[in-house]
Amino acid sequence: MHSRFEPDRQLTTRMALTMFLLGLVYIGFVAALIVLLKSVVLVVVIAGGLLLAQFWYSDRIALFAMRGQLVTPEEEPQLHGMIDRLCATADMPKPLVAVSRMEMPNAFATGRNADHAVICVTTGLRRRLEAAELEGVLAHELSHVAHRDVAVITIASFLGVLAGLVVRFAFYSQLFGGGRRDQNTAIAFALVMAVSALVYALSFLLIRALSRYRELAADRAAAMLTGKPSALASALTKVTGDIARIPTEDLRTAQTFNAFFFTPALGPGTTLANLFSTHPSLERRLDALAELSARLGDTPP
Repeated sequence: MHSRFEPDRQLTTRMALTMFLLGLVYIGFVAALIVLLKSVVLVVVIAGGLLLAQFWYSDRIALFAMRGQLVTPEEEPQLHGMIDRLCATADMPKPLVAVSRMEMPNAFATGRNADHAVICVTTGLRRRLEAAELEGVLAHELSHVAHRDVAVITIASFLGVLAGLVVRFAFYSQLFGGGRRDQNTAIAFALVMAVSALVYALSFLLIRALSRYRELAADRAAAMLTGKPSALASALTKVTGDIARIPTEDLRTAQTFNAFFFTPALGPGTTLANLFSTHPSLERRLDALAELSARLGDTPP
């Protein structure tokens, strides 16, 4: 897609490499399932159907899960006006706009391509940020759309979803039907679970390695588009600090969509979660934005 967001060759290279490696894992996973389940048609239909559904309906799934609703310019004139200006500056198609009536301050972009993209912000985010800060967050999300990494991360995450579903199916099948199965079937199900768990772990690590870099790339692109790295840094500081104060139980549903969020839905005391986070640490993001601020001569108000 053509836009005035600067091409990021490092991001493109990393996305291509990650998709290639995930493709190899996916082929191996499907081949292993075919051997173990002895049904080419069953595996291909299930895997293909799930991939198509996740890719085609990713925007609806995300909006439903996050209680987001599409809004018109008449309903949200300020939000639409800000996105209109950013899209005009970036020379890119305007995505659909949605609002989630959630207190958790966050935003995300979803959709299979630029023509079917959605930018969603929560009411908690809008209540906490000044106009320049919100503009920086929206530019960050538009960068994800312009660089096509919304679609890439949707496809990439499919493998982990499929592997997780297979593990659950095999586990519950053994749990509730184990008494009626012979030893060979039990071994086959155990192997399916082992292969699926391995695939899930590999896809988990690959996706997070890609996701952390794409967040830094989106921060950089947003700061260059708005010319206000300090405003984006201020938004990051506010949002991250406020999310840490939200009760953990209120974040559990949202954590499924961390790879799509502006900043991850992680509560305090999550050192291990931060280690495998979909996002770089706050300190790293702020350091990168500080360097951009110095280069652009942008000083905080």
